[in-house]
Amino acid sequence: MSVLHGALVLPAGAASFDDPSWPCQQRKVEKLSLGLMWPGAGVNDPEETGEIALPPEARELAGRLELRRTSLEEAEQLVAGFRERNPGVTADLMQAVFTDIFDRLGTTRSKIISGIGRYSAKQIDLAKKIDATRAEMDRIMGENEPDYDRVDQLEEQLDWDERVYRDRARSLTYVCETPVLIEKRLYALAQILLKYTPE
Repeated sequence: MSVLHGALVLPAGAASFDDPSWPCQQRKVEKLSLGLMWPGAGVNDPEETGEIALPPEARELAGRLELRRTSLEEAEQLVAGFRERNPGVTADLMQAVFTDIFDRLGTTRSKIISGIGRYSAKQIDLAKKIDATRAEMDRIMGENEPDYDRVDQLEEQLDWDERVYRDRARSLTYVCETPVLIEKRLYALAQILLKYTPE
């Protein structure tokens, strides 16, 4: 069984909603699988995978493909140009180029997911603070002689905290998309590289 996740089919066990602190609508996928994007990757001894030293031009290609400002159209032109200049390129070298990109973007993606977790924890704490402020206001207003100065202070703090909470929630929508965009880019780059990989 698999879960369709963007342009990529992921194993059902790799994605889960079990983490109550995960704030995104997208499933939390801690780590991507190289083998799902590059046929045969991971079949060899793990110690040998990605051990090919990238020549300078191949390393430069990987670096440019990694950049999100490099469009997929430009990425294909770069790969086509690389193959044209290097007709003797091997399938292992092309896999090594993708593995280098996969490792770099995978690291970036992991940092973003960790950041989302910290972001979520702050939101949870702020929500608890908002609830506590409201409860205190209700308690004070239930007294025979309410302290209206204190209520005014609490209202001011509540307005500020709620505004921060809403602003963070809006930002979170964009932040949650970022890991998915990285996955989609990796998959698309794999398809481009495979297109120019000798059999």
